[in-house]
Order: sequence, then C-alpha cells, then structure tokens
Amino acid sequence: MIELDRAEVTVWSPDPVSGRDRTVRILGPVTLSLTERRVAVVGANGSGKSTLARLVDALVLPSAGTVRVDGLDTVRDGAAVRRRVGFLFTDPDAQVVMPTPAEDVALSLRRTTGSAAERRSAARAWLDRFGLADHADLPVHALSAGQRQLLALAAVLATEPAVLVCDEPTTLLDLRWRRVVDQLLDALEQQVVLVTHDLEAAARADRVLVVDQGQVVHDGPPGPALVRYRELMSEAPRAAGVRAP
Repeated sequence: MIELDRAEVTVWSPDPVSGRDRTVRILGPVTLSLTERRVAVVGANGSGKSTLARLVDALVLPSAGTVRVDGLDTVRDGAAVRRRVGFLFTDPDAQVVMPTPAEDVALSLRRTTGSAAERRSAARAWLDRFGLADHADLPVHALSAGQRQLLALAAVLATEPAVLVCDEPTTLLDLRWRRVVDQLLDALEQQVVLVTHDLEAAARADRVLVVDQGQVVHDGPPGPALVRYRELMSEAPRAAGVRAP
C-alpha cells in the first residue's frame, strides 16, 4: 500500500524581480491511499506528476507530511523503500550504466544474488524473459531504443520489487515498441504506478490521478478522470503557483 498524508514538496528559489528567496511549491499537499494494482498519473508537463512518482520511491523526499510504502516511511526508511519500489525512467540511457546487457542486469543483482557466476546466470535468465538473450554481450549502444527500455525494465524487475513506478516509459519509443512495453507492464504482478501521456495506457488502469498545478485535481476511474484531463488540456497554460516568503 502506498500512503501519502499531506505530502508536500517545496523548493527555495530567488524571486526574479526582487531577488528575495521565496518558497515555490512543486506539489501538494497530497493525501492518498493507493491500493489498486494499476494506478495511472496524468497531467501536463510541469504539473508535478513526476514529482509525485518520485515521492513513492524516495527519490524525492517530502518537505512536509509523510509518504509510506507498506508502512515504511520514505524519510526514515529510504533504503528499505527503494528495495521495495523499482523505478523505470523515461530515458533508459539515464538508467543503464554498464557496457553490456548481461553486466547491467548482473549489477542489479549484486545485493540479492551471491556469487558472480550466479549473478551472470540469473542475468541471462532475465534477459531471456525479455527477448534479449541474443543481445546479452552486445554493447548497449548497439541496442535500439525499445531494446534499451526492455533492458532497463529487466534490470529493475530482477530485484523483484513489490511496486514498480514508471515515469513516462514509452515517451521515447515508436508505436511498435510502445505496444511491447505496454503489454509487458500490463502483465506484471506488481503494483504499477504509471506516469504517462498515453491515454490508451491510462484508460487500462484501475485508477487515474489527474495532476494540475501541483495538486491532484481528480482521482477515480479512468473514464471520468480522462474527461477531466482533456478539459484541462483545452485550457490556456497557467503559471505555476508560488508562495510568498
């Protein structure tokens, strides 16, 4: 279970006119309890949806309020939370760090699998599950964008997280690879929190959060939520809200 209790993210930033420090609210306060197997998060660029996703994995810590995953507080128990929550980035090049697919998945297994030989064997088994066995020892840069995203997903799932947070995982992919990744995500047993601009993917979720100006402005089944999202997208863009110092 993912629980946010008045979670808020703020940053300090100088006012462009006065030069005085001001508090800029990026997100919140947000109070949610997410138990559904598939939760989609939609919103305009800069709305705060990626910040919301990063709160779940303790990549961003709340400035106020609390975030818990299965009872673990992201501030006090950040390492334990990150072991339970996998995170898939938009760009696999921000996530894949080793020269070959086999080495990259083996790196993910360093805390859970004993010997180097066991890690190599397990890594190849994971790559086989994702159709990348024949590419195990190729340079990562020789893979297509879709194959690199599959590699990133394999490396994350090899750690067997309870929750997978995906931040626009198909944005950089063509239609063919988007379908491949979507199908894999739909078939996972884990709870998945999907930040996306793909309304077809959002429509398959059990619950959709619509984020706007740092607030969750709609929360519910996909149908009404996506109607609300389309309404927001038809409005003229607005400047982000800023709190006075």
